[in-house]
Amino acid sequence: MALTSSNGLPLGTMMPAFELPGTDGREYSPDSFAEAEILVVVFTCNHCPYAIASEDPLIALQHDYAARGVQFVLINPNDTDRYPEDSFPNMVLRAKEKNFPFPYLYDETQEVAHAYNAACTPDIFVFDSNRVLRYNGRINDNWQEPEKVTRHELRMALDDLLAGREIGFAPVPSIGCSIKWK
Repeated sequence: MALTSSNGLPLGTMMPAFELPGTDGREYSPDSFAEAEILVVVFTCNHCPYAIASEDPLIALQHDYAARGVQFVLINPNDTDRYPEDSFPNMVLRAKEKNFPFPYLYDETQEVAHAYNAACTPDIFVFDSNRVLRYNGRINDNWQEPEKVTRHELRMALDDLLAGREIGFAPVPSIGCSIKWK
């Protein structure tokens, strides 16, 4: 497993478009989330230990912030020929098993991951109501030991944006397994 850091897009970039199938049988685009005040796009997968460790914190964040207009959407861009555990049928199983409260989308062509300059799983992009990138960073400061987290950076970023403030700290890039490119 090669540890990779997020490349990200420059803050202020407009959200790249996408149209992708979800594990719930629906097609999704940014317009599907027009009502969301903040849209959090997370590139992830089924097999990476970093991605797996991020699932429970992301689920908790979605539950905590849904009523405040924050919507999460997860996208799996991995090459499923080399990583069959990331296949769409396995994504459907994973979404049901974890009872994901957000859409889990499949980027089979990897075009969306390239458009976002995504590099790792998880790779997190937070867009405001105008769909301008405001945060590209990690969830917190300890992915391995949740009880030792001292900085909940994604939560801090969401709180700043919902309060109408600029994000009050320099984002630290997310780390994880490299995206498995075709």
